[in-house]
Amino acid sequence: MLFKTVFQASEAEFVEKKSRFIGMAFPVETEEEILAILEKLRREYWNASHNNVYAYSIGAVKETCRFSDDGEPVHTAGMPLLNLIQGEELRNTLLVTVRYFGGTLLGTGGLVRAYTQAGRMALDQAGIITKESYLRMSLKMEYTLLGRIQYGLMQEDYRIEDTLYTDGVEMKVLVPEKDQERFVQLVIRLSDGKIRPEPESEVLAAWHQGSWHYYETPKTL
Repeated sequence: MLFKTVFQASEAEFVEKKSRFIGMAFPVETEEEILAILEKLRREYWNASHNNVYAYSIGAVKETCRFSDDGEPVHTAGMPLLNLIQGEELRNTLLVTVRYFGGTLLGTGGLVRAYTQAGRMALDQAGIITKESYLRMSLKMEYTLLGRIQYGLMQEDYRIEDTLYTDGVEMKVLVPEKDQERFVQLVIRLSDGKIRPEPESEVLAAWHQGSWHYYETPKTL
């Protein structure tokens, strides 16, 4: 399993010709969760001119998409948000934009640009990650092999999750499931056959800003 989504909820805003646009992004997994967020925002921004412009994609494997223009001209509000989601190939992502009308009409082109900007700013604030199914592999070795193994794994773009130092060294490496055989052969070659990687567990994880982040299997596949 591999899919892109947003790392965290976010909010960003700007003003265009006196209209205030508030863009928000949310990681989501079910339509029930999405409806609850939209209802909460409707109550919070009850006095906004448009408080229900949204687009979402859910389903880590099979995608379901919907959007709403919430009274704006057709395809000028929700559709630009959906275009952003699909352009970034995101799943399990909800984009919402709240607008307080400032008295000056923006025209259809202006609305598309404004809603696109609101969604783009929200995505930039949220951050985009790739969640992937990994195997946690254990590599047990003598200290004399540590430098060679570390360098070889870094050269092949494998990320080391943890390293335990006792009488010997035990290294934990997260390896994409599809890459297991290639990884095993690499370690055997780097260690001249002295290390045999052992799979420990399966995890859904993402590497973001220098750290591993772990997740449950998505509720909607």
